[in-house]
Amino acid sequence: MTIFLGEIIGTALLIFLGDGVVANVVLNKTKGSGSGWIVIAFGWGLAVFVGVFVAGPISGAHINPAVTLALAVNRQFPWSKVLPYMAAQFIGAFLASALIYVVYVEAIDAYEVAVAQEIVVQESTEEVTEVMAVTAEESPPRTMKTAGIWATYPRQFSTRRWISNWSGFLDQVVGTALLLLCICALTDERNMAPKSNLAPLLIGAVVLMIGMSMGANCAYAINPARDLSPRLFTWLAGWGDQVFRSPNTTWYLVPIMGPFLGGIIGVQLYRLMISRWHSEEEPESADG
Repeated sequence: MTIFLGEIIGTALLIFLGDGVVANVVLNKTKGSGSGWIVIAFGWGLAVFVGVFVAGPISGAHINPAVTLALAVNRQFPWSKVLPYMAAQFIGAFLASALIYVVYVEAIDAYEVAVAQEIVVQESTEEVTEVMAVTAEESPPRTMKTAGIWATYPRQFSTRRWISNWSGFLDQVVGTALLLLCICALTDERNMAPKSNLAPLLIGAVVLMIGMSMGANCAYAINPARDLSPRLFTWLAGWGDQVFRSPNTTWYLVPIMGPFLGGIIGVQLYRLMISRWHSEEEPESADG
C-alpha cells in the first residue's frame, strides 16, 4: 500500500505542477500569460524532478506507465507489480487533473467567455442574426483552447493541416526511447550514476531537454498517464467527447501507444549498446 500511495503522490505532483504551468501560460491575465514554450518546458522538467524526488524513496518513482512496462520487459521490475503501479499512476494523474480544475476554474471561465465573445464579434461581421450571449456569471461552453491545458494535441501547420498520426506516433516513440535510455544511464551504478539525491534533478533535466528539442510536433507527452487521465477528466468535466475526436478519432491513441513502444525500445537500446559492455564486477564504493 505504501508503494501504491507513493506512485499516486509522485504522479499527482508531476501532473499538477506540469499542467499548472501550462494553465498559467495559456490563460489570460495570469502572471505567466503568453510567456511561451520555454517556460512550459522548464516547468515540466522541474515537475518531474519534484515527483521523482518525493516518491523515489518510497516507490522508485516510475510516475510513468511507459517506464514501468519497459523495466518489466527488461526484467528489471517484477511483472506482478506492473498493474498496481500503472493503476496508481493513472489515479494520481486523474486526481491532479481535478485539482488543477478547482484551482483554475474561474480563470478558465473568464478565458472561455473572452473566446465566445470573440466568436460573436467575428460572426456579427457576417450579419449573423442570432448572437450567443455569454456573461461572466454564466458557465461558458468549453473549447479545445483550454482542453490543451490537460492533454496533448497535434500541431496545426500554417497550411491549416494537422501533423499526421504517424508522425506524431514516431515523435512519441523517439522521445520516450530517449527518456528511458537516459534514465537507464542515470540509474546504472556501472555507468557513472549520480548519487541518489542528484538523480531526480538530472532526470528532470532530461525531460526539459526532450521538451525543448521535441516539443514542437505534439507537446511531448512521453507518458501515457500524463495524457490519458487528464483527457478523461476533461471529457467528464464539460469538454465532452471533442477531446477524443480532435483532430481525428484516433489521435488520442498516439500519446498512449507511442510512449509504451518507445520505452521498450529505449531500455533495449541501452542494454544492447551500453550495459552489455560493462564489467560484471561490482562497482567500487566511494570509500574504496
